[in-house]
Amino acid sequence: MKKIYVIGVGLIGGSLALDIKKLDNSVTIYGVDKSDEHLDLALAENVIDKKATLEDIKEADLVIVSIPVDATVKLLPTILDLVSDDALVIDVGSTKEDICLAVEEHPKRRNFLATHPIAGTEFSGPTAAIYGLFNGKTNIICEVEETTFKLQEKALKMFTDIGMRIRYMKPKSHDKHIAYMSHLSHISSFMLGKTVIEQEKNERDIFDMAGSGFESTVRLAKSSPEMWTPIFEQNKTNVIKTLEEYIQNLTHFKELMEKQDFESINQEMKDTNYIKQILKGIA
Repeated sequence: MKKIYVIGVGLIGGSLALDIKKLDNSVTIYGVDKSDEHLDLALAENVIDKKATLEDIKEADLVIVSIPVDATVKLLPTILDLVSDDALVIDVGSTKEDICLAVEEHPKRRNFLATHPIAGTEFSGPTAAIYGLFNGKTNIICEVEETTFKLQEKALKMFTDIGMRIRYMKPKSHDKHIAYMSHLSHISSFMLGKTVIEQEKNERDIFDMAGSGFESTVRLAKSSPEMWTPIFEQNKTNVIKTLEEYIQNLTHFKELMEKQDFESINQEMKDTNYIKQILKGIA
């Protein structure tokens, strides 16, 4: 794969480009983005080698689609229309069901592999791209059987070469589980930040009193709303269900506080401490 086109030269697409270039410096990375400023920054940061347009992807060996998930749903059929019969197209979106449905009947469905690298930071844009972001991280692949075997092999080798673990999942299951493991934590962070901003009017107080616990919990509130709003929209049903369950737990905790039942609060926190063992196993 010598000609690689990254559509959306932000954190994920840019970091993938850096990792691929590190593996094989003979490849040429082309950037496609609706923002000329992003392309200029990506060039300046050596994330891409050249600017390109969407029409240029007919020359691609690999196309990485790293744009908001609503844009992926709309653009992916056109991308498949444009690429050659031998090209591989992957997306890296945080939802999978609507994306897979958008191309299920496309004549070049075999050229597409639906992926979700579980990696990232709270930052966005070309300057956020970093080498090694995916090392040791999991990449969830959906509907692998729909992709031609020759292209599967190329993709899996690339992912494992940059240090990723592979897990296979159905799109519907992916969207259900990711609502708990990612989408809910982002909403919690945004709403914690909102609550503090609304109630603590003095910015200096927030700055002076924000300890490491607050900072780590609210970190995701720095994430891009332009990326996350479409994710919440596409995964609305699952997100609402997780929110209902989360709100029930918050309400129960509040009721225990009102009853001054701190013995039960202590026990619930002890039970939840088991999460340390689970996370230790995947660290």
